[in-house]
Amino acid sequence: MNIYGYVRCSTTEQNERRQLDAMATAGVPRTHIYVDKQSGKDFNRPAYRLLLDKLRPGDVLYLASLDRWGRSHAENQEQWRLLTKEKCVDIVVLDMLPLLDTRQHKDLMGTFISDLVLSILSFVCESELEHIRKRQAEGIAAAKARGMRFGTPVIPPPADFAALVAQWECGTLPLPELLDITSLKERTFYRRLQEFRAEK
Repeated sequence: MNIYGYVRCSTTEQNERRQLDAMATAGVPRTHIYVDKQSGKDFNRPAYRLLLDKLRPGDVLYLASLDRWGRSHAENQEQWRLLTKEKCVDIVVLDMLPLLDTRQHKDLMGTFISDLVLSILSFVCESELEHIRKRQAEGIAAAKARGMRFGTPVIPPPADFAALVAQWECGTLPLPELLDITSLKERTFYRRLQEFRAEK
């Protein structure tokens, strides 16, 4: 029997330290902890797929919390069935002990309670994800309505762009110097040049 841990953060900026500390407290070796920095909307994640290949019957998988595992109600249910029924792996959700610990109460009633708790919590995880997306969309719409722009800021060409272009075209101003004067990247310069010529 081997014990493994799975840790997930939604973005590369988020810190997985709290989850790793929980795994260490539970006695999961650091070399047996698989970490993804990716959305929980589905289970198509590289570290999770590697973990699935490692798991064998009798192994134990530790999760810090259910929402760090996955946020889709249907996919959580399917993965739980795959792990516990097909792969014969036990799952321990550390922040839901003892309710979500398949090592305990393996009788019919214990299995029923675990499945029921899993279903309810998976529904809550998915609902929370939908609320997050809705709040993000509302925040972006409100920011756009206030005139906020998203993406790379547009750097306008300088007032003397035409004169600089003329010098560059006749060879008296090398491109690196022109880019330095205008603070434009090369690709941006050529885009501005195209726009400038279209306006002439």
